[in-house]
Amino acid sequence: MLFNLRTLLNNAALRNGHNFMVRNFRCGQLLQDKVQLKGRDLLTLKNFTGEEIKYMLWLSADLKFRIKQKGEYLPLLQGKSLGMIFEKRSTRTRLSTETGFALLGGHPCFLTTDDIHLGVNESLTDTARVLSSMTDAVLARVYKQSDLDILAKEASIPIVNGLSDLYHPIQILADYLTLQEHYSSLKGLTLSWIGDGNNILHSIMMSAAKFGMHLQVATPKGYEPDPSITKLAEQYAKENGTKLSLTNDPLEAACGGNVLITDTWISMGQEEEKKKRLQAFQGYQVTMKTAKVAAPDWTFLHCLPRKPEEVDDEVFYSPRSLVFPEAENRKWTIMAVMVSLLTDYSPQLQKPKF
Repeated sequence: MLFNLRTLLNNAALRNGHNFMVRNFRCGQLLQDKVQLKGRDLLTLKNFTGEEIKYMLWLSADLKFRIKQKGEYLPLLQGKSLGMIFEKRSTRTRLSTETGFALLGGHPCFLTTDDIHLGVNESLTDTARVLSSMTDAVLARVYKQSDLDILAKEASIPIVNGLSDLYHPIQILADYLTLQEHYSSLKGLTLSWIGDGNNILHSIMMSAAKFGMHLQVATPKGYEPDPSITKLAEQYAKENGTKLSLTNDPLEAACGGNVLITDTWISMGQEEEKKKRLQAFQGYQVTMKTAKVAAPDWTFLHCLPRKPEEVDDEVFYSPRSLVFPEAENRKWTIMAVMVSLLTDYSPQLQKPKF
């Protein structure tokens, strides 16, 4: 049902002595090609079609334009609360989610391992049911993907993967928004991954082909991506007419690549493997030598935090590096995820080209 929420909010603001005005805010407007994601979980991009992922990116661009560029106030999540479970510390995931949810009028509640021990002092089933009765959604940053699967099964509210051992889908949304802003389109780009076969790579593998992007992967021997994920990625590439290659040669993966991507070699929980990993990843540092074999319009992504052995300063701080816009876009994309899973809002901005 359509109603003039703008008028109601402006009148309420004036009554309470606030001087902001809500402009061009429409609630409940449906578009003919609207994708319906309300009530869904976001555990992995494997569960989403290309059009559904594009819709989240469209919504991200819309919120960024309306709020950052036009200065509009959009209380789309007013009256809603978010449970944030963090087994692993984070800068970008916590800040982007807390500030983004609050900016949209919602109330985020941060829970660390000092507050909640998943499956230890209370079963995952019980935790899911309690959180479902008190919050509207949960973002969980956990060690095990299986914990997210149980939470999603037992909860009656959307569960969002803030990072797990297998996937990091909200990071990839920020990556794709950054690339769309830079290149104006994602179709036909070649992504060159140089590093560990980890959760970031897995999420790229579950989504790149759906945009028509090619993927060239280089990992050291013994650090390849999960075989079951590789098998599914090969299927996606075949279905979408894209190329997927895996090698142990960083320069081979970088050859002709539009986007050079790497990540930490030592994730949280792998500290005991540091010496072994540093030795295994010798030769995998992204440098200008790597960039020389890439496409002329090459750019660089890293989800941060970054260590110098992963990428040198010359590349990391170069004009070709998109790492800081990429970090900022974590905020706009997680805002879009929450809006799409919790509301009926439709983007007002013209749909970008993907």
